[in-house]
Amino acid sequence: MKRITLAVLGIAVSLCLAGSAFAAGATKDECVAKSKEAAAMVNGKGLDAAVAEINKKDGKFVWKDSYVFLMDLEGKMLAHPLSPALIGKNVLDMKDKGAPGKLLFKEMVELAKGKGEGWVDYMWINPGDPKPRKKVTYIYRVPGKNLFAGAGIYE
Repeated sequence: MKRITLAVLGIAVSLCLAGSAFAAGATKDECVAKSKEAAAMVNGKGLDAAVAEINKKDGKFVWKDSYVFLMDLEGKMLAHPLSPALIGKNVLDMKDKGAPGKLLFKEMVELAKGKGEGWVDYMWINPGDPKPRKKVTYIYRVPGKNLFAGAGIYE
């Protein structure tokens, strides 16, 4: 009986540890790497192939609690795996969820046009949590193109 109890306890602990490993969020380093990988795909395989891959909800640009999106420097969303309703729309006038509301995509475009890469912070709603939280998104301009890829994490 003692062995069965220990075995059950061992399985329970293993499941808890495995669950917390899967629950780990994306990191800033992963956001940088995935954004640069998406940019390389645009230049290597073409815009259409990159857009198709980025738009896949189960593709390689969706991981843990993050994803890559792709925009042009005019403010048009070209690819977004979790919000397909944004694709094809100009989002420059969209504000974050903070008060008084920040033009987050305008800031992303300005960063891409200027330095070419960096971080933008804003307030956003995490799915399943109605309260806005701070999110930081890495922006990386696709070399030689008027496009950028971005990926972010909640802090």
